[in-house]
Amino acid sequence: MKIGIIGTGNMGSVLAASFIESSAIPPSRLMVTNRTLSKAERLQHAYPKIKIGITPEDVFRFAEIVFICVKPHEFYSLLSSHKNNISKHQLLVSITSPISCEQLEDLLVCNIARAIPSINNRALSGSSLISFGKRCHNEFKEKLLSLMSCISTPLVIDDSITRISSDIASCGPAFIGYVLQCFINSAVDQTDITKEQATQLASDMIIGMGKLLEKDIYTLPTLIQKVCVKGGITGEGIKILSDKVNDVFDHVIKRTHEKYYEECEKVSQQFEIREEF
Repeated sequence: MKIGIIGTGNMGSVLAASFIESSAIPPSRLMVTNRTLSKAERLQHAYPKIKIGITPEDVFRFAEIVFICVKPHEFYSLLSSHKNNISKHQLLVSITSPISCEQLEDLLVCNIARAIPSINNRALSGSSLISFGKRCHNEFKEKLLSLMSCISTPLVIDDSITRISSDIASCGPAFIGYVLQCFINSAVDQTDITKEQATQLASDMIIGMGKLLEKDIYTLPTLIQKVCVKGGITGEGIKILSDKVNDVFDHVIKRTHEKYYEECEKVSQQFEIREEF
């Protein structure tokens, strides 16, 4: 199986590195390209046996499965200009939520799927969100699920929960990371602890907490109960969080969905151009 990646920004690079380091594929069976080739060449410096495509056409000619890792507004231009290079015997995988498998199937003759990764996949952990087009053959479904299983826990989802699933699995590390960084900053501002000490403690805490959940020792609710002793110090902190934080993620989810629908509208306008001719 040969894999191609078009777009080596953050998530394209995560996929490339994770596929190689998990031994999902040999480096020689991976070809990457990027509009700015120097970004693709940086990956080749880290993994010398991967191949560099000079153009997207090179990648489409090389690979059986091609991951499209460009920005949503770049999809239509890229795919419409290279549709003659894409075979019905290939699988094209989008990693972006605002573009549906149905829109891509209307444009292309190949098998279509969507696989939304997470930064956690770089540690061969976390979830990936999978959707399949109606024409996607079972053979390709199995291949994609097997491939993503090497770097994540794949979860096949319906379109109706794509955005919220992505908020949790893909945006979640940034959201929780931001909250944790605020915790660190407040600790440094209000006490004599150093930033290095607070960062080390917070990092060890979140890693340990993850292991408790991973090993099914505690769920999130039982973990809170175990730490929050009645009448204790933790309980006083929880009261503040309950008062200040309870509805924060309501606002976060509302705004991410607003932005999502804005992106969907822009993308739809591009794909509708085709229908006018």
